[in-house]
Amino acid sequence: MKWELSERPLGVFSRQVMLSDTLDPAGITADYDAGVLTLKIPVAEKAKPRKVAISHSGDRKQIQA
Repeated sequence: MKWELSERPLGVFSRQVMLSDTLDPAGITADYDAGVLTLKIPVAEKAKPRKVAISHSGDRKQIQA
């Protein structure tokens, strides 16, 4: 887990966070335990690395310089 922000203020507190298109707002989970609020915001499926198959024809050609 990588920490992006850690705060411990006293009293009433509010925070607004702008999410980029690479995050999945529908998958956000929140947990409040012992005075600590933990938010988990997953990376959107479209932003995750993926493998791309590369096809090739059987003919090999050489470029002459």
